[in-house]
Amino acid sequence: MKLTLRIWRQAGPEDAGRFDDHEVPDAEPEMSVLELLDTLNGRLVDEGREPVAFDSDCREGICGACGVTVDGRPHGPAENTPSCHQRLDRYSDGDTLRIEPLRAAVFPVIRDLVVDRSALDGIAEAGAHVSIPAGTAPDADAMLQGHDDAETALDFAACIGCGACVAACPNGSANLFLGAKLGHLALMPVSGLERGSRAREMVREADTEFGPCSLYGECSRVCPAGIPLRAVAVVNRERLRSVFRRG
Repeated sequence: MKLTLRIWRQAGPEDAGRFDDHEVPDAEPEMSVLELLDTLNGRLVDEGREPVAFDSDCREGICGACGVTVDGRPHGPAENTPSCHQRLDRYSDGDTLRIEPLRAAVFPVIRDLVVDRSALDGIAEAGAHVSIPAGTAPDADAMLQGHDDAETALDFAACIGCGACVAACPNGSANLFLGAKLGHLALMPVSGLERGSRAREMVREADTEFGPCSLYGECSRVCPAGIPLRAVAVVNRERLRSVFRRG
């Protein structure tokens, strides 16, 4: 099928940017959005033109690198699906796809579809340490954890840090990402020892860089890891708990 791609092109952070239209006459329904971009770039290179810059790595939905915006929706039309798994079977011959970067004030465009998501790294770095005595590895059963807590922690730990939740939020909030990290670490026996100080630092960093939660709810629908909306409530819970408890 023939598809028209209206793609955001931007030479660098200081460039104003623009949309360029390109036709891909041999798109297949089983292609992903990234494979569609691969096909377009192959043609552009053959013609001696500049290919479209975009991020990707594993293409298995676990690295979080591939996020783009398709027709105004982070990752694409299918809910809870990363860009690398968004298939073209939703489109028909002659359709037009508008593809642009993840749009958020904290995600400046580096080039074309590539954005700087280091603001999310700042949240992780603010709380990504655990102070424990160094030494030999403890026995596996030295510190017990309940099954339900372990399963919930793993659900939160599934967050891949793609930034789609921020781009989907009208306020540019990172509370779904932040809540997933806080919820995961609070439930683990070792990292839970610094629960209060970690929450204070991570919440402070998020408040500095990102907007407040709007309770819009779109963040959980675009999240490719399926992080539940209750992760947003974890932020306020951990924020309030950290006021009264040091650890």
